Amino acid sequence: MITAIVDYNSGNLRSAEKSFQRMASEVGGGDIIVTDDPDQVRRADRVVLPGVGAFADCRSELGAINGLFGAIEDKVKAGNPFLGICVGMQMMATWGREHGNHTGFDWIKGEVVALTPNDPALKIPHMGWNSLNQTPDHPVFDGISAGDHMYFVHSYHLVPENPEDIVATVDYGGDIIAAVGRDNIIGTQFHPEKSQATGLRLIGNFLKWAP
Repeated sequence: MITAIVDYNSGNLRSAEKSFQRMASEVGGGDIIVTDDPDQVRRADRVVLPGVGAFADCRSELGAINGLFGAIEDKVKAGNPFLGICVGMQMMATWGREHGNHTGFDWIKGEVVALTPNDPALKIPHMGWNSLNQTPDHPVFDGISAGDHMYFVHSYHLVPENPEDIVATVDYGGDIIAAVGRDNIIGTQFHPEKSQATGLRLIGNFLKWAP
């Protein structure tokens, strides 16, 4: 069993790699590799797409590595489990509206738009701990309850067209999307690798998930 964490120059992947390795050893999740090689992605059993920074920059970097975008698409179409983290989740959308209009994978119909909290005292970016308002049950959220805290750093969020694609929200001057998913794909706006025990549980759940 191999989980590929995709490296496309989107930031420091060390904390994600360490968290996934730790949980893989605890739950029997196999090997964790960090790679930008499309062939290694195609050979993997699970794919994790992290990301920090602006949607436009991450989309450009992902497209600049020959064959990588297509390799990720192929794995999702084949039914392999996929986890997008932060901008990696935003890439699941149809459009990103940060610094222009940019296409995503179009797996979750919707767009990535700027946060607009209804309380002017709330700062952007949304940075720090926030408690989840969980909606539908999902295996990757097994043992994680409404009120549990996750760590966020973002100024944009994915707004799905279909409410059924929403897995969890948080309140930050109104509901913002914390997680989306359907079929074999799941995405979190928060960083599970920075969310202590609750985030590690989510990572372990993902490594055991058989959609």
